[in-house]
Amino acid sequence: MSVKRQAADFEPVDESDYLEFIALGGGNEVGRSCHIINYKGKTVMLDAGVHPALNGLAALPFYDDYDISTVDVLLISHFHLDHAASLPYVMTHTDFKGRVFMTHPTKAIYRWLLSDYVRVSAISSTDASTLYTDADLNASFERIEAIDYHSTTEVEGIKFTAYHAGHVLGAAMYFIEIGGIKILFTGDYSREEDRHLNVAEVPTERPDILITESTYGTSTHQPRIEKETRLLNVITKTILNGGRCLLPVFSLGNAQELLLILDEYWQNHAELDGIPVFYASSLARKCLAVYQTYINMMNDSIRKKFRDDKSNPFQFKHIRSLKNLERFDDLGPCVMVASPGMLQNGVSRELLERWAPEAKNALILTGYSVDGTLAKQILNEPSEFPSIAGGGIKVPRRLYVEEISFAAHVDYKQNSEFIDLVNASNIILVHGEQTNMGRLKSALLSKYKDLRQTDNEVKVFNPRNSEEVRLPFRGVKVAKVMGSLAAKPPMDGQIISGILVQKNFEMSIMAADDLKEFSGLTTSTIIQRQSVATEVSAELVKFHLEQMFGSVKDASVAGGVGYNIMDSVNVLCKPKSIVIEWEGNMLNDAIADSVLAIVLSVDSSPMSVKLTSKPSHCNAHLARPEKIERVLVFLDSQFGSAVEPLEHPDDGVYIKIDEHVATVDFRSMDVICSYEPLRSRVKHVLERAVDTILPLEFDEDNYEYSDESNSSITIKSEA
Repeated sequence: MSVKRQAADFEPVDESDYLEFIALGGGNEVGRSCHIINYKGKTVMLDAGVHPALNGLAALPFYDDYDISTVDVLLISHFHLDHAASLPYVMTHTDFKGRVFMTHPTKAIYRWLLSDYVRVSAISSTDASTLYTDADLNASFERIEAIDYHSTTEVEGIKFTAYHAGHVLGAAMYFIEIGGIKILFTGDYSREEDRHLNVAEVPTERPDILITESTYGTSTHQPRIEKETRLLNVITKTILNGGRCLLPVFSLGNAQELLLILDEYWQNHAELDGIPVFYASSLARKCLAVYQTYINMMNDSIRKKFRDDKSNPFQFKHIRSLKNLERFDDLGPCVMVASPGMLQNGVSRELLERWAPEAKNALILTGYSVDGTLAKQILNEPSEFPSIAGGGIKVPRRLYVEEISFAAHVDYKQNSEFIDLVNASNIILVHGEQTNMGRLKSALLSKYKDLRQTDNEVKVFNPRNSEEVRLPFRGVKVAKVMGSLAAKPPMDGQIISGILVQKNFEMSIMAADDLKEFSGLTTSTIIQRQSVATEVSAELVKFHLEQMFGSVKDASVAGGVGYNIMDSVNVLCKPKSIVIEWEGNMLNDAIADSVLAIVLSVDSSPMSVKLTSKPSHCNAHLARPEKIERVLVFLDSQFGSAVEPLEHPDDGVYIKIDEHVATVDFRSMDVICSYEPLRSRVKHVLERAVDTILPLEFDEDNYEYSDESNSSITIKSEA
């Protein structure tokens, strides 16, 4: 695991010590939310929306300002267009190669919502400005992975957990961990209890960085009960005056909340039975089944109602779906919940232009209105506004306009309290118009001013689009000891020897035998084999190996005579070749190199020439002191300065290697040593010295000797 420590006054060792945040959209604006987090070579993209007030490529986040091919994970917070509508474009028209995640309800609604977006875009835009097709949408849908709330997913060292955000069905906040640095991205969230959604949760762990929305800046919402009362009073007053009420809404989100409120109100007021309530959104109608399915992901209130009444709350009793405006008998008072919420086009825009000239009608804006949209403009109550038909046509506005926001976004009080609970040392503000975001930043800095220049200092950032925020972090690497190495508690100063395994940002030390169980890795053994073409005898090879290694073990097989050197290398002597075989590792490779060098030198070694010649009594005339002197020369060549004479040099010598001592008796030619490896080595060297230098007895009938040269040997023929 990695243990991190934020550093305010240190110079990072390298660039990877910086966490980088870039808003490709949603920086000092509401719309086209898209944010990039990069740390230690891992990249996360948060949301991929479009701007509701713009069309075509202009509505996209600034994707060209970042290398999308480096993104490992893309997390979608919820299904609203300003957070998800450019996802098919990213997945099918860029170099994006990562994985995409969203919650199950979000994925269930995603296809319906964006199919409607493609249809509307095709009608209102030119081919050149269409971002993607239904085929692109379907291709992207297949690659999306759905996740559950509170389950942690890991991808290439990036861990993330989804929490309830309370904004719409399926909305998620993401708690992300990269290299020990923890980040909480709220997306759009709400801490206000409503009729069907869970309030936003506070994660159990403290993040280092909080990325939070700033939609409403320092504004404060009216209490929920007061808002509902205002809404219902305006509606009742309007319909009693014979007027019509238009409530523009997002097809999914606050529309379902408003329908629950209206259905309950009509249920409790029988006098309103004759007044129809419609919702005019084919998308909302299609997705109503999703709401009916995911009751289990909603709050306790609606689950209790579902359980006690044995009926689904989203099967409305007093609200009817309006499939087509052509079938709408616009003859008297009614309430119309219609999309889209920004009044840019669609049913809500058509009904607004139809009802705006009459003062008895009312327009109630229940959601957040983005700058540049008609919904935002009409809040100023202009005397007229441009018709969607174009051509300079103006529509007079006489209807009553009221803003009663049921947008599931936090106000300043809720946002500030949540920030305190999260307790992050770095706060990055996104999803807010420049003025609102600036006011929120000032309010937060003023709130935490007493913490400045302390270890608990809170830093607040409000980056513009494509503006980079760089935060330095220094990590202390910690490796966990696992498996058999962890069987006993370590002692102070104890050195742990094992294999260090690093997977992304987690390091472990374990024994080789534990690799498969604790790391999922498997070990392989490499057997190396070298063949040398030669016709030297096995005995001669053995002699030379013994000169180097002291002793060799017999390892003969059916294919030939074999020897084992130091339990590491096998040598197999075949009729016309010698095969050297060993298990590849650093030590064995060194031994095998020595064995190979010896085998290659056997043919040309002077010792080999002498051993393969017939022995003679060439040294028989030497006196004992001369013979001992020649043995000493042989021992000196093998052991060097380790050879020391005994008290009486003619009696023998002793050889000291480290703390071990071997004594050589020249009278018996015995070697005395308690350390067997050294005794065996000296014994074999001594035997070869004696065989080589001192005379041996031979059959006189087979040999005759020349007086001219001690090296001249003639073999008699027996034929």
